Amino acid sequence: MPEPSYSSGDDYVVEFLGFRFSFNAFDFEQRVTAAAVKLGLVEGNDLDEDETADLVELTADGRIAEPRSGLGIYLVRHWEQLSLVGGESLVYWLRKLVFRGAWLDHWVKDGRLEVAWEDETGEFAYVDPRRGDRALLEVAPIPSWHEVQFRR
Repeated sequence: MPEPSYSSGDDYVVEFLGFRFSFNAFDFEQRVTAAAVKLGLVEGNDLDEDETADLVELTADGRIAEPRSGLGIYLVRHWEQLSLVGGESLVYWLRKLVFRGAWLDHWVKDGRLEVAWEDETGEFAYVDPRRGDRALLEVAPIPSWHEVQFRR
C-alpha cells in the first residue's frame, strides 16, 4: 500500500480516489463534522460525542451498525431517503469533503496554497500564491442535504 498522501495520525486510514489518507481521531472527527455541516446534513458543529461517533462510523465504514444517538437513528431509519439526494451519495460526499480539506491543508503545508481572509464572504479561503485566485477545488459546487437535515 502506498504512503499516505496526508497523515495526521493512524487512528483512521482511508483510501479515496487513489489517494490514501491517515488521520488521528480528533482530526478525522472534526473533518467529518465539518463535512456534514457543509452538506447541510446537520445544522451546526455542536454535536455530542455519540452523534459525532455515528457520523464518523458512517464516513469511515459506509454504514452505521448500531446507532448511538438520535442522529444515528435518524440516518439509519431514513437511509433510503438520505443515502442518495439528487443522484449524489451521502457517504461519497462526506468522504470527498474530508479528503478535500486534508488535500488543501497538505498543499498549504507544502507552500502550494495560502490561507487568506475573504472580506466579501467573511470566511477564510485557499489561494494560489502564484496566481492570487481561489483554489478550484474549494469553489467546486457541492450537493445539499438541507431539505432532509437532521433536526433535534
